[in-house]
Amino acid sequence: MIERTGEAFELDEQLTVVGSQLKVGDIAPEFTLEHQDPETYALVPISLAESAGSIRVLSVVPSLDTPVCTIQASKWDKLREELPESVVLYTISMDLPYAQSRWQTTEHSGHKALSAHKNEEFATDYGLLLREWRLLQRSIFVIDEAGTVRYAQYVPDQGAEPEYEPAIAAINELIAD
Repeated sequence: MIERTGEAFELDEQLTVVGSQLKVGDIAPEFTLEHQDPETYALVPISLAESAGSIRVLSVVPSLDTPVCTIQASKWDKLREELPESVVLYTISMDLPYAQSRWQTTEHSGHKALSAHKNEEFATDYGLLLREWRLLQRSIFVIDEAGTVRYAQYVPDQGAEPEYEPAIAAINELIAD
């Protein structure tokens, strides 16, 4: 497994990222992650394949229990309101689904949070595993209807927000096609 150093940090702590970065044009790796429905509390498996035929936005955060991650997820929730309903947005972290459900209820989130807590497959397939923390590197992916990565941003500073505008531009380009 590839390990990358010098690509992620927070404050003075350098972090090791496990897995290869995805590039524009790559096929997005399939995944099945857990979502806890905030109304029924049922744990539901959600796969990337379930949203095939839609534009998908994966907003990846280290933990929804931190301020910057909450800002990122909430900002995407607001941005989602301006996009067609056919655009599917997921916030993904390694938080337990129960914590994600609590966050969704508290923040009145209108999109699904998916948990990668059970294993590290999603993290390594997408090149996101922060080895020292066993959390995901902050990132954004835009995946087209056929499953091709059309935009990818890996954020080096885990205390900083991603760039939203380039991801929105990629989404709008796909909508216009």
